[in-house]
Amino acid sequence: FIPEIVDPATLEPLPYGSVGELVFTTITKEAFPVVRYRTRDICSLNPEPCICGRTHLRMSRVTGRSDDMLIIRGVNVFPSQIESVLIDTEGVTPHYQLVVDREGALDVLTVKVEIGEKLFSDEVKKLQAIEKRISKNIKELLGVTAKVRLVEPKAIARSEGKAQRAIDNRKI
Repeated sequence: FIPEIVDPATLEPLPYGSVGELVFTTITKEAFPVVRYRTRDICSLNPEPCICGRTHLRMSRVTGRSDDMLIIRGVNVFPSQIESVLIDTEGVTPHYQLVVDREGALDVLTVKVEIGEKLFSDEVKKLQAIEKRISKNIKELLGVTAKVRLVEPKAIARSEGKAQRAIDNRKI
């Protein structure tokens, strides 16, 4: 295989160390050659030899997927980044949904988050504090302002396969 990193939008090759979409080309397949197969995985490649002595090309951890990326006010947002904020927040579940709308000329991101059974109560101040904390953490991590809406347990639809994390209501 020949691995390379490309810009997900333009498919132009990127230099080593750049973060982009991983693509493969097979060089040994004769009956079914694969040229620049898009994996949709976001990562980077490092040509430097490993400290263990291996000289093969090394790949970073996969940090997201190009097929679920949203662009909000010029910032690339991956649902996995939002999920990392939610995992660090006590009292909420990892079930969430991103909704993108357009108000006037601006994109608005709303993050619907399920709260845990323990927090499902009438304490409005406590729930508002959690919403503010999640919104603040998203702003610090991504540089994007998000409205956070806490919803009751099991309010976000579950799916058998890949969960639909993002709903884009923008009309272009």
